[in-house]
Amino acid sequence: MLLIPAIDLKNGRCVRLRQGRMDDETIFSDDPLDVAGRWVAAGARRLHLVDLNGAFAGKPVNGDIISQIAAAFPDLPIQVGGGIRDEETMAAYLTVGVKYVIIGTQAVKEPDLVGQACKNFPGQVIVGLDAYDGRVAIDGWATVTEHPVTELARRFEQDGVSAIVYTDIARDGMLTGPNVAATAALASAISVPVIASGGITDIDDISALCEVAGAGIMGAITGRALYEGTLDFAQGQKLADRMCG
Repeated sequence: MLLIPAIDLKNGRCVRLRQGRMDDETIFSDDPLDVAGRWVAAGARRLHLVDLNGAFAGKPVNGDIISQIAAAFPDLPIQVGGGIRDEETMAAYLTVGVKYVIIGTQAVKEPDLVGQACKNFPGQVIVGLDAYDGRVAIDGWATVTEHPVTELARRFEQDGVSAIVYTDIARDGMLTGPNVAATAALASAISVPVIASGGITDIDDISALCEVAGAGIMGAITGRALYEGTLDFAQGQKLADRMCG
């Protein structure tokens, strides 16, 4: 299981939000490229970048910084989400060296986009499903839909996505622990890998996810825990390698 550091970008800075609220942020660095280098030096084998401004604007806003990070670490798989609403944006990111594009809100609003993108960019499309009480939330988590997470995940599995990023938004940025049971249940219900996100606090949470990783959990995204020091990245990845293989 991969431990995947998150670099959330807002106004050119590395920040973390609580439960996705743009007005409840903590600024961790004015230099996201330096932050990326820190995680690479610690042994990260993938990075998770989110254009927070883009998620609300519906188009890339921090694209230049993302391009710089991709150029600086050409051999590192980077997955990017936030503001990806069309194939033109996907192509632009993939051209500059991003390995995976994450479709979130638009996958729910325009599900046919996912299938078409999977055909045009095979193996490089991930769908992000953010959930509150088992229902998918969109528009920067401002709207909770009636769609059950598992129902949509199965639809996108058929389209050929390479993975599903599953976030429990009630826990994201709150350091309350991931929703292990819900993540494992989703992973068991589909054949494509699931990447856990939201709430990871410490080494015990990594251990808990590893115990159910066999259900199909291939990675865990963590942000605030790393930046606030409640989780040591190298120690967490070492544990995941030992427990999960």
